[in-house]
Amino acid sequence: MTSPSSLPGERPPVGTPDAPLLVVRGEAELEVEPELARIGVLVSARGRDRRSTLDDLTRRNTTALDLIKSYGDAVERLSTGAFSIAPEFTERGRGERVRSYHGRVQLTADFTDFTVLGELVTRIADLELTRVDGPWWSLRPESAVHGEARRQAVADAVRRAREYASALGTSLAALVELADTGVEGPRPHRAAFGGAVRSRAAADLSAPAEPLDLEPPQLRVTAQVGAHFTMVPPEL
Repeated sequence: MTSPSSLPGERPPVGTPDAPLLVVRGEAELEVEPELARIGVLVSARGRDRRSTLDDLTRRNTTALDLIKSYGDAVERLSTGAFSIAPEFTERGRGERVRSYHGRVQLTADFTDFTVLGELVTRIADLELTRVDGPWWSLRPESAVHGEARRQAVADAVRRAREYASALGTSLAALVELADTGVEGPRPHRAAFGGAVRSRAAADLSAPAEPLDLEPPQLRVTAQVGAHFTMVPPEL
C-alpha cells in the first residue's frame, strides 16, 4: 500500500534493519470562538399591481439595507443575492388572469461584533414582510487557527514517534515523509433562531421588541498528519 503522499509509480518508504521505519499519525483538535456571524435576510412584497409591488419591495429593501449599514464597522460584508418578482395566476377561469404579484430580495450580512447581533436580528425581524435566518457562526478562511491546528498535529506526530522509539530503547534518526491527511475546518454552526415573515399590521408597535440573547458557540477545528520516521536500530 502506498503512503498518502507517494506519487504514482513511486515506491513507498521501506524500512531496513539498519534504518527501521516508524509510521505514526498526529492529530489535533481545537475549540475556538467564532470569528464571523452570518445572517440571511429575505425581503418580500405582495400586491395586486406589479408597479406597486415593486415599489413596496424597493422601499423595504432600502429600509433593511440602511438598518444593517447603520451598524458601521460591526458589518464586515453586506451583499444582495437573488431578486425576483412574479405574477400569481388564479386557479379558475380561462386565460392568464393574474391574481397578485409576489416579489422578494435576498440579502446576506457578515458580522464581526457579536454584541450588536441580538439587537439587529430583532429589529430586522420587526420589519414589514421581512424574514431573517441565522446566525451561522464560522471562522475566516484565512484564520490562523487552521495553521495552529496543523502545527499541533505535527507536534503530536513527533511526540508519538519518540514515545514508540523510547519504548524500544532507541531514538529517532530522520524524518522520511510527512503527509497532510486533512484539516477539517468547523462547519458553519447555526444558532436556533429563524425570524418568520411577519406583517407590521399584526405586530405590537407600542414598544420595540426585546433584543435576543445570542451566545456564540465554541467551534471545533481538527487536523491530521501521517509521518514516517527512521529509527536508530534498537537492541532487541
